[in-house]
Amino acid sequence: MCGIAGMFDRSGRKPASEQGMRQMLGMLRHRGPDEFGIMLDREAGLGNARLSIIDLSGGSQPITNEDESMWIVFNGEIFNYIELRAELEQQGHHFRTSSDTEVILHLYEQHGPACLQRMNGQFAIAIWDRNRRRLFLARDRLGVRPLFYTETPDKTLLFASEIKALFSDARVSRELDPNRIDEVFRFWAPLPSHSVFKGVSELLPGHFLFADEQGIHQERFWANQFPEAKANQHKSFDEAVEELRELLVDACRIRLRADVPVGAYLSGGLDSSTIASVVRRFTSNRLVTFSIAFSDEQFDESEFQKKMAAHLGTDHHVIRATHQDIGRVFPDVIWHSEVPLMRTGPAPMFLLSKLVRDTGFKVVLTGEGADEFLAGYDIFKENKVRRFWAAQASSKLRPLLLQRLYPDIAGMGRTNSEMLAAFFGEGLSETDSPWYSHAVRWKNNRRTRRFFADGLVNTDEQSLFAGMEQNLPTQFKNWDALSRAQYLEISMFLSQYLLSSQGDRMGMAHSIEGRFPFLDVRLVEFANSLPSRLKLRCLKEKFLLKKAAEPWLPDIIRERPKRPYRAPVHRSFFNAEAPEYVRELLSREKIGETGMFKPAAVEPLVRKIASGSTLGETDDMALAGILSTQLCHNLFVKDFRRSEPLGAKDRVKICRLNLETTTHAIH
Repeated sequence: MCGIAGMFDRSGRKPASEQGMRQMLGMLRHRGPDEFGIMLDREAGLGNARLSIIDLSGGSQPITNEDESMWIVFNGEIFNYIELRAELEQQGHHFRTSSDTEVILHLYEQHGPACLQRMNGQFAIAIWDRNRRRLFLARDRLGVRPLFYTETPDKTLLFASEIKALFSDARVSRELDPNRIDEVFRFWAPLPSHSVFKGVSELLPGHFLFADEQGIHQERFWANQFPEAKANQHKSFDEAVEELRELLVDACRIRLRADVPVGAYLSGGLDSSTIASVVRRFTSNRLVTFSIAFSDEQFDESEFQKKMAAHLGTDHHVIRATHQDIGRVFPDVIWHSEVPLMRTGPAPMFLLSKLVRDTGFKVVLTGEGADEFLAGYDIFKENKVRRFWAAQASSKLRPLLLQRLYPDIAGMGRTNSEMLAAFFGEGLSETDSPWYSHAVRWKNNRRTRRFFADGLVNTDEQSLFAGMEQNLPTQFKNWDALSRAQYLEISMFLSQYLLSSQGDRMGMAHSIEGRFPFLDVRLVEFANSLPSRLKLRCLKEKFLLKKAAEPWLPDIIRERPKRPYRAPVHRSFFNAEAPEYVRELLSREKIGETGMFKPAAVEPLVRKIASGSTLGETDDMALAGILSTQLCHNLFVKDFRRSEPLGAKDRVKICRLNLETTTHAIH
């Protein structure tokens, strides 16, 4: 795991700047504090901030091929690198290191961009081809690892694992894009390829990019696919259970490949408990687990975490998150996430990764992906109930099934049928809409947008959704209802928010690499191929996974109703020890200065919270969104602070190239 950065003057007129590379890597120091590497070749520069996990002594980057015609920097892990290396050696490739980074470069030599199809991993890759004077960038299938880029007015392409490294270059303007902020308030994250800053793009998951003097060209190498609704699916339930078990065991096994200890997160739910159980049962690794406990009982799951840790006999470590803790670290969370947040869930994850680092670990296995690919979320059940209800729209009984959903929302189970019908019934008959599964969520989010300054954002929803529809897969309309809902959740929430703001960014803030067995490409494609009835049976979520995990877990864990991970919002910012920045950034003066929101709309919300009035979920999200947008403006636009560039105290490997000679130096 690392941070990567680079620059490429496509015009060929301006040499890459060593000082510029040192500055960019200085901004990424938290991602890879162990050592640094820079390659400079006339118009191109590559940089790496390394978190050493595999081949600790020999895997320093940048790495080159045999004739030094290609150079690579890499962020992530390729979990099947041992098998790939054996194939490449048989094909005549020679290796200087034992790292997975070098395997990627030789694989690219052998297959070109098609090499990406061979790799089972999580990655952001940059390869400089000296002969073609061409830059190759690639990102893993689901966007586990980030990669941002921008082009300056003088045609210099800059790329980096985090936006702050791009902003360290004075040629890059720093300006929030109101329409992208609007996307966050609608969908909880910017739409794919967007960042919230004008002119800064994110390489799409499952895509690669070529850049040369002719231009910048992007292509897809993998797509999230589901079978057509009427396709013949002959796999029996028992066969599916056995295959899922085999895939899970191997996905965990290869993710334990490391030259440092590997721990595991343990939330007390089905997914992380399954991963921890597999590690305990099927490997010889010492199992150390990490959990979050909340002082607020409404969000706390520590009782189940303790039971699972005791069941497995793990060396268990817990961080206790209070309201004050969440409010205190929230500015740091926004600095690392680089995007406004509608929830505070990343803050406890930030605290948890610090605990992991303080315990002496660099790598953890986690359970992300099971809910999306094996149908664990209530939104999938909501979609099913609404379609069932739409078949008899006048029914008074059918909407009562909605009482069985969203146990985390206070009073949901006691809501009467009239209120349920009013809330969930809008657009009930529009079952052909591609957005049907998420329409209620997005409608509810719409209320948070009432705080925006007049005329700031595009209010033409028809054009917005028409553009989104153009980006859907051509086969989308032929998938069944659950598959369509899964696709939206995976592409718009998992990749854009969960693996980013709550995943990579919070882990790497303290130099912690997360690994995700449920996102193994073999497991993902297996889950997508399954009939929906094996994933969501009636209203029983993750039906197949629960059956597969039956021999591994105690019933109290396996049969727990799904409880989404959440953290307190308004009580974290308005309490007896509330941090000063909260009232300052929400003041009429600061709201007006930023220009994103109406002071006259924000003031009543602040008064309502300060008075102790009950706050609904929508207002909670609005508060988080407004406050984090204000923080984004302060941290990245108004008062952006460049970190110290790499200096004399840093271990930096410099590779200076020209057409005649190559020099290597450690500074």
